[in-house]
Amino acid sequence: MSNFQYHQFLYGADNYGVLMHDPHSGQTAAIDAGDSDSYLKALGAEGWSLSHILVTHHHPDHTDGLIELSRQTGAAIFGPAGDKHIHQVIETTLSDGDKFDFASHDVQVIATPGHTLDMLNFYLPKQAVCFTGDTLFALGCGRIFEGTPEMMWNSLQKLMRLPPETLLYSSHEYTASNARFAVTVDPNNKALADRVQIVEALRANNQPTVPSLLSEELATNPFLRASDPSIRRHLDMAAAENEKVFAEIRARKDNF
Repeated sequence: MSNFQYHQFLYGADNYGVLMHDPHSGQTAAIDAGDSDSYLKALGAEGWSLSHILVTHHHPDHTDGLIELSRQTGAAIFGPAGDKHIHQVIETTLSDGDKFDFASHDVQVIATPGHTLDMLNFYLPKQAVCFTGDTLFALGCGRIFEGTPEMMWNSLQKLMRLPPETLLYSSHEYTASNARFAVTVDPNNKALADRVQIVEALRANNQPTVPSLLSEELATNPFLRASDPSIRRHLDMAAAENEKVFAEIRARKDNF
C-alpha cells in the first residue's frame, strides 16, 4: 500500500487547505479550493501536479478558487450536486455511499448534511483518513446553517462509526475557541482538560491543531458525547434523548 503525503496550509483568516499526494502514481487531490493562489503556491512548493479537486460544500471560502484552480491545472472536479452556481462546474457529482478511485484507492463519500444540505465528507479507509469539511472540527462541529440539529446529529454519528484511529482533516483552525466552550459543558472530563492544555500550547506557538484523531474527538469533543452521563447531568438532561442533548450543546455554542 502506498503511503500518501499530505500538505496542509492556511489561507484566509482560519481556513485549512489540504493536498493529498500519491508518490507512486503522481496523482494529487486538493480538498476544496477556497483560494486558487494559495493552492497553486502549495503545489509549487511540493512540485506536485493537481489531478483531482474534492469539494465538500458550496460555501465561498471553500469554492471561490475552484474555477481558476481547475483552469490552471486541468484537475477534475468532484463534489456534491445542488442548485447553487458553483455546483454547475462540478464534473462528477457524488452522493452518500458513492465510491470513486484516487490513485488505486477507494474514496468513500459520506453525506453529512447539517452545516449545509450539500455537505460531503471523503473517507479513505486504506489510508485511515477522513476529510470532514465543516461537519466535524477538532473539539467542535459546524454551525447549522441549512439543516436541523437532528440532521447534524445523524451526520456526526456516521463519522463516529469510523475506526477510532481515523485521522480527521477539518477545514478551520477553530480549536482554541472550541476548547474554551467545551469545558463549560464537560467540566469534569480530565482528558478534555489535558487536551485543552495541549491546544493552548500549540496555538501559543502558532502551531496547527488539525488534523486530529477520531479517538481524541470521541473522548473530548462534547458534540460527539451527547450520551455521556456527566455531560447530561451537568446540563440537567439526564433523561433526554441524545439528539436533544446535542441540540442543547449546539445552541449553547451558538451563543457562547
